[in-house]
Amino acid sequence: MRVVVAGSSGLIGTALVAALRQAGHEVIRLVRRPPAAPGERGWDPPAGTIQPGALNGAAAVVNLCGVGVVDRRWTAARKQVIRDSRTVPTEVLAAAVADHGVPTLVNASAVGYYGDTGDTVVDETSPAGTGFLADVCRDWEAATKPAADAGARVVRLRTGLVLSGSGGLLGRVRPLFAVALGARLGEGRQWMPWISLADEVGAIRFVLERDDVAGPVNLTAPGPVTNAEFTRALGRALGRPAPWTAPAFVLRAALGELADEALLAGQRAVPEVLQRHGYRFQHPALAVALHALLRRSQPVAEPE
Repeated sequence: MRVVVAGSSGLIGTALVAALRQAGHEVIRLVRRPPAAPGERGWDPPAGTIQPGALNGAAAVVNLCGVGVVDRRWTAARKQVIRDSRTVPTEVLAAAVADHGVPTLVNASAVGYYGDTGDTVVDETSPAGTGFLADVCRDWEAATKPAADAGARVVRLRTGLVLSGSGGLLGRVRPLFAVALGARLGEGRQWMPWISLADEVGAIRFVLERDDVAGPVNLTAPGPVTNAEFTRALGRALGRPAPWTAPAFVLRAALGELADEALLAGQRAVPEVLQRHGYRFQHPALAVALHALLRRSQPVAEPE
């Protein structure tokens, strides 16, 4: 299968390209610089252009484009960058999929679509929430409409917090735990819909290869945990107690709106579509994932 991947240089994209090629698929990477390898094609999303022939013979396009959400404090300008980095590439690719008759578009989205759900369990049938991230995700997904209108199978990946031994969420918080500064955020009651990088990539491959999967798909492990549970489990896995709390007022003072929407809010999201279609998680439980990712010699206990 020939798969065109946009956003292939990030954590998920890099792992996905490697996995697809290892499985025998031909991968074409869309790059924003001059192509430097046979498997690369150029494109310029703001200009709305893609190198001629880039989508020829493609069975699917995977779009993973989007700048980081928690990399820096949100200003009006940063919020516009967050939105544009998602919707603009999606609009360009959805139109190209429609024009070239590509059968499948697999497009990134996020569990932020649901807003802050409190303790309510949400699956792919749950409505959109409120707030900046929910609005961005709603617009992001709506930008795939030209591909769907042209008859393409469109899968919208509502991804949770991706855990990797070499980056992602663990890459940001592990150094804090290493020096005994790991802390729960606020009261720690907010839910964290996590997924291991192996399952993120495995699930994307799964939906690529299953013609009967379409629409929104939650890319989250079956067992979401609260922030307090996650903090305790990671502390145990690293052998570093984490008794501290980062007070909500401190987070709000430092990060403003970002703290309320991305750190102190959460989604108790479950992967109903993946499970209904028979996807088998490599890391269904947090302790299993942390043990694998952190390469501990002894298994760790599940959080209570």
